[in-house]
Amino acid sequence: MDTTVDLDTFSSLVERPDDSARHAAEERWQQLDKPRGGLGQLEELGSWLASVQGDSPVRPLTAAKVLVFAGDHGVAGLGVSRPGAPGTAQRVQAVLDGTAPVAVLAHRYGAEVRVVDLAVDAIPGTFPAEVEHQRVRRGSGRIDVENAISLDEAAQAFRIGTAIADEEADSGTDLVLLGDLGAGSTTVAAVLIGALCGTDAAAVTGRGSGIDDRVWMVKCATVRDALRRARPVLGDQLALLAAVGGADFAAITGFLLQSAVRKLPVVLDGVVSAACALVAQRIAFRAPEWWRAGQASGEPAQAKAFDRLTLTPLQDLGVSMGEGVGALLALPLLQAATDTLADPAEVLRIQRVTAGPKEPPRLPTAAELLGRG
Repeated sequence: MDTTVDLDTFSSLVERPDDSARHAAEERWQQLDKPRGGLGQLEELGSWLASVQGDSPVRPLTAAKVLVFAGDHGVAGLGVSRPGAPGTAQRVQAVLDGTAPVAVLAHRYGAEVRVVDLAVDAIPGTFPAEVEHQRVRRGSGRIDVENAISLDEAAQAFRIGTAIADEEADSGTDLVLLGDLGAGSTTVAAVLIGALCGTDAAAVTGRGSGIDDRVWMVKCATVRDALRRARPVLGDQLALLAAVGGADFAAITGFLLQSAVRKLPVVLDGVVSAACALVAQRIAFRAPEWWRAGQASGEPAQAKAFDRLTLTPLQDLGVSMGEGVGALLALPLLQAATDTLADPAEVLRIQRVTAGPKEPPRLPTAAELLGRG
């Protein structure tokens, strides 16, 4: 398999969203029967969606998808996660079973969920073929003392991510809510963000899965040691992902870049997607214009990454569990923005198609109830 990746091409391939569509959307907001600026942040969101769609009136969102990239990380063996926390394989299975929070909420909001196993430490056959057939390896190396993955594996994972972006764009997905699952992933994200922002370990090390002070100190020391390994390869993003990232991080980075190329808007979730977005920005500086930050998780590294990306979280809910829950919770805001700004006839048509003809249930009358008594 050819795993070479030409990162330089992305900078020229990623275009800016359509300014004319944005201006048309802003004019349309002014024409609606409402006070100027009365819908607040919804107006900016609607105008952004018009610009990434390249159309005005904006089209209502009808095919949103939660995309969850999963992978285990070697640093988890150091005890940087909360003791007793569910393993990655268990959490992936919960998503597939429909019992995980992201699956429940996705069903409520009308979004599909897709899980991609890049590096879960599970035996082959644990998950359905469509979930694990793109697995690059089982787990990754301890980034404080060794590379997470090889350069070839990083390139392979990156290309998988770009291929997934093409699949989603070609299938008609109109918005991606980006999620992640993986033991040790917040530690890896802290290292990438710390390296790219030039900060020390303490400034980017958060509580992740809800760790106490003792575990936080272990995590902080791990981030410190990994930062020393990351700094020599800062000029080569693929080498950086191989040294202190992982297959899931490389795939997310590739996905974000190719989504921008394909003009597919993405809502970022927690610190992991923020870290990958920061790497992707180094490759194509216009790419962040195709993304929005779903919510603030409370992780210090995420805040630093969003500041560098000039992205303002849509909500501040402190959801830090990953899976794409934070991004998914922003979906109703984005749907509200498009429905309010779109052609009312189109919104009504879509609502009728989505709802379908339904007869309301017949409830018994009081007389019938009394007669039964």
